[in-house]
Amino acid sequence: MDLGISGRKAIVCGSSRGLGRAIAGSLARAGCVVVMNGIDAGKLAERAEALARETGAQVIPVAADVTTRDGQDALFAACPEPDILITNAGGPPFKDFREIDREAMLKGVTANMVTPIELIQRSVDGMVERRFGRIVNITSVSVKMPIFGLDLSSGARAGLTAFLAGVSRSVAHANVTINNILPGYFDTDRYRAGIDATAKAQGKSHDAMHAERVATVPARRAGDPAEFGDAAAFLCSARAGYITGQNLLLDGGLYQASF
Repeated sequence: MDLGISGRKAIVCGSSRGLGRAIAGSLARAGCVVVMNGIDAGKLAERAEALARETGAQVIPVAADVTTRDGQDALFAACPEPDILITNAGGPPFKDFREIDREAMLKGVTANMVTPIELIQRSVDGMVERRFGRIVNITSVSVKMPIFGLDLSSGARAGLTAFLAGVSRSVAHANVTINNILPGYFDTDRYRAGIDATAKAQGKSHDAMHAERVATVPARRAGDPAEFGDAAAFLCSARAGYITGQNLLLDGGLYQASF
């Protein structure tokens, strides 16, 4: 399917690895100019160069911490008028909620709620003026169901979801959409770190914990990040203009509900 976004400019936060990297790849293959972002400048440059080589797309690496004003300035200096914005940041470390102090709570809320809102504030009016915009926030299945050690991440991302519910409706008339993707268990570094933390807490091996985790998924496996990237690219496409304010679960059926 032609997604109708060739030549569109996309900012993809947290895209040097994991799900963000997969999204950058899918958008590049769709013909977008992609601004890749990460904190490790060397790793980011290497992966941006590889993606440009693979797809022929223009890929611009911006090494910056987007939770800071300077980091956000660097992103928008590289891409002043994005057509597509993917907000994405690794969540707080896996911890029992009793171990989370005030400073950690504020840091978690800043990364997973405040920062996406700030990025949207800086980009959405231009999208409205140009009559095209696609904003996708990467949240988590933990917004809908509890997962051990993810309480702070869940709370911050749930706050983001509620904050943007009305915002998404206010810009829909201008062909600007705002949606959230809620990943379940995808085979990324973060997933593996979570397996390690849970395994340690329960006195189990990594492999045993992984097997136990995927046994709870009706699909009986962890997701492939490439699947996630392609789903995000569709939400960013010209074909998805009537989808807004939605929470798309990509979890292999993990969250079991009728509605």
